[in-house]
Amino acid sequence: MENIIEILKSGGTILYPTDTIWGIGCDATNVDAINKIFEIKKREKNKSMIILVESEKRLQDLVDVPEMAWEIIDLSEKPVTIVYENPRGLPKELLAEDGSVGIRLVKNDFCKRLITKLNKPIVSTSANFSGDKSPLKFSDISPEIINLVDYAVEEDREKVSQYSGSSVIKIWSDNRIKVLRE
Repeated sequence: MENIIEILKSGGTILYPTDTIWGIGCDATNVDAINKIFEIKKREKNKSMIILVESEKRLQDLVDVPEMAWEIIDLSEKPVTIVYENPRGLPKELLAEDGSVGIRLVKNDFCKRLITKLNKPIVSTSANFSGDKSPLKFSDISPEIINLVDYAVEEDREKVSQYSGSSVIKIWSDNRIKVLRE
């Protein structure tokens, strides 16, 4: 784990298992690392990426969490990413055109340990080229992607994800909601 943290702290990118599919990640506060991920994925800069946090406290440090968001997080059976307005302390490169950001409070142990040790949120975007199929297991990841990141995590390489992605729900401060992906 320590070598992964060093890579992330030095602006590196990693392939890692999330609570959904395999992801490409970096320190969510490092603009150079975020831009590296856009390059790796051949992704347009106007397509925002989500971030993962490990605790309610870190979530609340980044955004004002509407009551409706807590209810959705508590009741959701599958991983859920919530799009929040007016985030704090995140680079503009991570934000959608309207200034919002998607954040998922992770429940899996590996991601929780990783984020806790880094002590910062991490970027999570599917470990594929933009437009390609999302990898449910490590062996689904293109060798080219594996070669482009700085490190591929050893953990859970044989595991197949039961989710092809998270639900994505936008919540406004007045508790209006819109399901962007089920």
